[in-house]
Amino acid sequence: MVLLALIITFLCYCRAYKVDRFSLLMPNVRPNRPELYLCTPVKVDYTKSYYIVGFEPNATMHTTHHMLLYGCSKPGSRSAVWNCGEMASQDDSTEMASPCAQGSQVIYAWARDAPKLELPEGVGFKVGGKSPIQYLVLQVHYATIDQFRDGSTDDSGVHLHYTERPLEKEAGVILLGTSGSIPPMKVEKMEAMCEIEEKKVMHPFAYRTHTHSLGKVVSGYHIRTDSNGKDQWTLLGKRNPLTPQMFYPVVSQQPIIRGDKLAARCTMQSTRNRTTFIG
Repeated sequence: MVLLALIITFLCYCRAYKVDRFSLLMPNVRPNRPELYLCTPVKVDYTKSYYIVGFEPNATMHTTHHMLLYGCSKPGSRSAVWNCGEMASQDDSTEMASPCAQGSQVIYAWARDAPKLELPEGVGFKVGGKSPIQYLVLQVHYATIDQFRDGSTDDSGVHLHYTERPLEKEAGVILLGTSGSIPPMKVEKMEAMCEIEEKKVMHPFAYRTHTHSLGKVVSGYHIRTDSNGKDQWTLLGKRNPLTPQMFYPVVSQQPIIRGDKLAARCTMQSTRNRTTFIG
């Protein structure tokens, strides 16, 4: 799937408050087939609120294709590890389930040896307490398993930096994804758009792109209809998705409000003699 992530950034700040660290890692798993997605959960303390202000990856692209960190009301499974891929086979020996059973939202993504991420001062992802995020679920995609054929295991994951101090602004991620297919030996432009229906003001400060090997360019736009009824398009970010998939500052920080639209375009180029399907 091709994703464009907004409203999170790669910036470094000195904190004016205490920050602790929690490690959410795969429990030394041994992937047994290519294109495997595995999930592992942790329950957040419901008696207090925490604010995640930084993400320190514990992974390399030699082992891990990409990682996603989900916030859930309920996890997809109560197991320590389960198969959470979209195309899981019924023959798999591990349990199969989605990352989240209820209240799914992505709060972090990593790929291609992207560096650690720190949010701006006063911004954090609220989890636990009365927030809808009562569980954190780490999903790791293992595209190949050559490095595990000797019996090696994996503890890829992310070290979370968090504070118990309430912060002024809550962080969030908006994902735009495309679907469809790419014809053989063709360039295909795949697009997605959504209208903001929530009555809140969002301040975009960074974007991230993600595709698999056929991606060439991914771009994102903020669209607002002017007083004459004409849509005004503003570029948020544009990037080759095969460069390090970290978070980059947006081109425009114009606030996003109810009624605005967000759009993404993914340019895909196939050198294959078969059709490639998104999934």
